[in-house]
Amino acid sequence: MHPAFSVVFFTTATGAGYGLLALLGVLGGLQIIPADFWLGLVGLALALGLIAAGLLSSTGHLGRPERAWRAFSQWRSSWLSREGVSSVITFIPAGLFGIGWVFLGHTDGWVAIAGLLAAIGAIVTVCTTGMIYASLKPIAQWHSRYTLPAYLIFAAMTGSVLLNALCQGFAIGSKMLLAACVLLTVFGWGWKLATWRHNDRLEIPTTANTATGLAGGTVRSLEWPHTEENYLLKEMGFRIARKHGAKLRRITQLLAFALPVLLLTAAFVLPWPFAAVFSGFAAIVQFTGMLVERWLFFAEAKHTVTLYYGR
Repeated sequence: MHPAFSVVFFTTATGAGYGLLALLGVLGGLQIIPADFWLGLVGLALALGLIAAGLLSSTGHLGRPERAWRAFSQWRSSWLSREGVSSVITFIPAGLFGIGWVFLGHTDGWVAIAGLLAAIGAIVTVCTTGMIYASLKPIAQWHSRYTLPAYLIFAAMTGSVLLNALCQGFAIGSKMLLAACVLLTVFGWGWKLATWRHNDRLEIPTTANTATGLAGGTVRSLEWPHTEENYLLKEMGFRIARKHGAKLRRITQLLAFALPVLLLTAAFVLPWPFAAVFSGFAAIVQFTGMLVERWLFFAEAKHTVTLYYGR
């Protein structure tokens, strides 16, 4: 699949934003983290800013962005529409939670309920995003048991690392949060390796014979259906060289998982403000690595339609 940057940034930014929002809603609503004015202001602004930037970026991949609003009407059958509806609904409790935390100075009572509802909305929205890809049967690399959990795991991972960086920056970080960040990053690393292993061993049952319904022989293409590059080949027939894919996988592991683990481990043993600096670097490096991971997620996917072009 063609890895358009608008969609790569959308899935990365919204995943981190919803992960951070969910953690702020739960931990803030349960008073596990203090109702600090600046933490609430910066944290919620960062979470909602990432979500809004990602959603706006996603419209850049549409042929007619001005018609994006029509996607909301198909929520009964479309995961894309459900994602749009849930993302908008989530802004309502998130906004109330922000008003209570930032302007009223407390996160208990109705503010806590709003925070928990915002967390639920964030989780539901991430699930709908994952299902957009997991439900696509023509793309075997996505239509697997690994896709939906990956979106939830990576949202929790990047969101926790962002929250830790914020808490460390305001000198209210905790060893428990740091340990959770390390464990989630290691878990995400293992899940990504398992996904790659599954995809590399994947035996796709669909062939040119089954795709055309012409059994009993070997179907091959004498001529391409088109004499030049078209939309299908551009969007569905993108190919990445094996050596480049292997290199980008190593970069993903280094930036998204290995370096953040090392930086967070260093922050675990260093005093403040060094712990804050290392935590901030970990969040930046991991976000960069997840952009590479998302690019690979699209680039390595193979659509069944390419069989009609002899690929």
